Amino acid sequence: MKLYNYFRSSASFRVRIALALKGLPYDYLPVHLARGDHKLPAFADMATEGLVPVLELDDGTRLTQSMAIIEYLDETHPEPPLLPADALGRARVRALSQIVACEIHPINNLRVLKYLVRELKVEEEPKNTWYRHWVRTGLEAFEKQLAAGGTGRFCHGDAPTLADCLLVPQIFNGQRFNVSFDGLTHTMRVFDACMAHPAFQAAEPKACPDFEA
Repeated sequence: MKLYNYFRSSASFRVRIALALKGLPYDYLPVHLARGDHKLPAFADMATEGLVPVLELDDGTRLTQSMAIIEYLDETHPEPPLLPADALGRARVRALSQIVACEIHPINNLRVLKYLVRELKVEEEPKNTWYRHWVRTGLEAFEKQLAAGGTGRFCHGDAPTLADCLLVPQIFNGQRFNVSFDGLTHTMRVFDACMAHPAFQAAEPKACPDFEA
């Protein structure tokens, strides 16, 4: 398999975590988003949405959208499972995941932030205030879900799930923008448990070949 991704992309980070948890080897193909490499023909003509991650299978099939990729990996390589066996558990894990993927990330990703600055002429600090507000709001909802029950060492029980794959990259991005994590007791405890796990360590940005400090 080949993974087209960018070390700082949280969506790419999610997939790297899932691949590491599954113990699946892949070729790492960097696409530098900040430099605009995703708009160059070599990538844009190949990737339907022009975004990372793209997972190219051995037969040439290309998969897009991080959650779809991770669920594909879970269905085709079921051990260890990233979704619970019971329907209610799966619904809870998907709900936690979608707080990040649907409520936080879409209004704070790189292209949105660039649009705020370049097109709407938003200054740097108001842009960062926007980012911090929506990340904090989403994580407060995440915290309430964790506090409501079902949380173990990780987001759901005592083994990593899809929700942990989504949470960790969002915390990394929040740290870059100095988001306050005060009071997010369950969330940060789970984050710390994840970062003690070798798969999460192997997938983090600084472990990527295209990492830039």
